[in-house]
Amino acid sequence: MTDNICETAKNSKALFLDLDGTLLDDRKKISEKNRLAIDRMLAMGHRVIITTGRPLVSARVQAKALGLTGSGCYLIAYNGGVLFDTEHEKVIYKQTIPLPLIRLVFDEANKRGLHIQTYDDDYVLAEPRCDNEYLRYYSTNFGVPSRIIDSVRSLTQEPVKMLMIDMEDPSRLESMRGWVAEHAGEQLDTFFSSEVFVEIISKGLNKGNALRQMAALLDIPLENTISAGDAGNDLPMIRAAHLGCAMANASDAVKAAAGYITEADNNHDGVAEIIEKFIL
Repeated sequence: MTDNICETAKNSKALFLDLDGTLLDDRKKISEKNRLAIDRMLAMGHRVIITTGRPLVSARVQAKALGLTGSGCYLIAYNGGVLFDTEHEKVIYKQTIPLPLIRLVFDEANKRGLHIQTYDDDYVLAEPRCDNEYLRYYSTNFGVPSRIIDSVRSLTQEPVKMLMIDMEDPSRLESMRGWVAEHAGEQLDTFFSSEVFVEIISKGLNKGNALRQMAALLDIPLENTISAGDAGNDLPMIRAAHLGCAMANASDAVKAAAGYITEADNNHDGVAEIIEKFIL
């Protein structure tokens, strides 16, 4: 019996799914066809791992809304900063940013007039200067309540990531990325997760390394891993998985790195297409 259980685990596949622009449509909803396809693969003993740049609090709310909290369901949040078991509601890995680096980056962003925010377990955190339309947009669209703090100097717990937003002139974000690389590049990584969002996380954290780590924890061979995404922060997991799938609506860079490009986009059941073609 034990040998059969081990063999089943080795033969199960793991599907690593980005949320926005991949599993979710442009209204932040999941289609019925995508939902049914996921239900079928879970019933067969395969695993589904939501893999997102969102903070854990938002990812957990989304997983619950999608019904992805039972056996075989896991989360990777903060682009790899947190690995979470949704069935047992426990963190199985977490990597934070030292507080001096949080203060260093916030100080420079403040000098440049850039919107910058960070997170604790329950809230997106911003200083009074960033109590603005960007914060409200983010909080509303990603389902994360916000809290204004006097200063990041008052933080006592290390956050997992920072996020910068500029919807008017994203070139300023690229300039700030250069500054971070020069002054903290040995400890921090930065990347665009959309045209107007720049993520800042600990060095070496990305969806690709998180995919490898989660596969090892679940005892699933890399040759049984499939990933799907659309944006620049999905590139590492597109490359890390045995089969990396780009959505039809993905960026050119993601499509170029992918082993498969869906015919359907995120608004037309692209995830179900992947599941039906490669898992069921």
